[in-house]
Amino acid sequence: MRLDRLLGITLELMAKRRVTAAELAEKFEVSIRTIYRDVELINQSGIPVASFSGADGGFELMNGFFLTRQHFSVEDLSVIYTLLKAMEGTMGHAVTPAMRKLVSLNPNLANEANREAVIWSASTSEEERANVQALFRAVRQFRVVRLTYTSASDTLSERSVEPLNLLWEKGAWYLEAYCRLRRGKRYFRVSRIVALEVLEEAYMPRQIPDEPPENESEDVQGIQVHLRFSPTVRLRVLEQFRGECTYQAESIEVKTTFYKKDYALSIIVSYGTDVEIVSPAELRDAVIAHVESIRQHYAKYQGGEGT
Repeated sequence: MRLDRLLGITLELMAKRRVTAAELAEKFEVSIRTIYRDVELINQSGIPVASFSGADGGFELMNGFFLTRQHFSVEDLSVIYTLLKAMEGTMGHAVTPAMRKLVSLNPNLANEANREAVIWSASTSEEERANVQALFRAVRQFRVVRLTYTSASDTLSERSVEPLNLLWEKGAWYLEAYCRLRRGKRYFRVSRIVALEVLEEAYMPRQIPDEPPENESEDVQGIQVHLRFSPTVRLRVLEQFRGECTYQAESIEVKTTFYKKDYALSIIVSYGTDVEIVSPAELRDAVIAHVESIRQHYAKYQGGEGT
């Protein structure tokens, strides 16, 4: 099971200064290519793993990072543990080793009452937790939901949806649902739901294609950006670009999407010389022009001209 292997790799990195992909592949009986994919997933989860090339290359936890029992809270682990518990009926003992390792990190996970109370605490606000609870009940009861939603392009719309699943990804809740307006499966970020109402109307599950038509995308395409940060701003980058960080020996690589150019400029300029725009070149030019306009704005105050 992949989760069991990811935990095992993390423990190996904790125990050793540096370990090679070949060593990990042999230990966990998988290919080297699989190990590289697993390390990328560990990076995305917020544990910074640096990679080194050459004869003495390999993987190691980024300098200055320490992983302890307290790194993962009950809130972080309870969702994973609850999902594994639900899978026991179909997968049997395949998930047992991963569950035991999670409990060893935090024994409170074994307390079922505590898990039920804490699984909804992963959201960041009371309103979002209330929405998650309402949607969870709607999913289980096959009830239609009417919601007001703001897309990433800041467009407000009203939808009637048939909720299918609640998903937790990269620190955020998402609703997977059949959208009656778009006539296809859509994913709605719960934090962008302005208002929702669970209706009395029930629905019958339907066959839905996995991928919606390309011309019915929920969001505008946005600006695909590759940024390179100095390790000196690691904590801020980790918080701001959670799940989008790749750790190298001397830098933190971030590939993300900005939906508004002005917002992208404000974020990038705020990092000063601790960030480099790898791509696109057009954004680099826009930052240069933006900084120049700021310089010209304040140049008029030199010599006491402005008051």
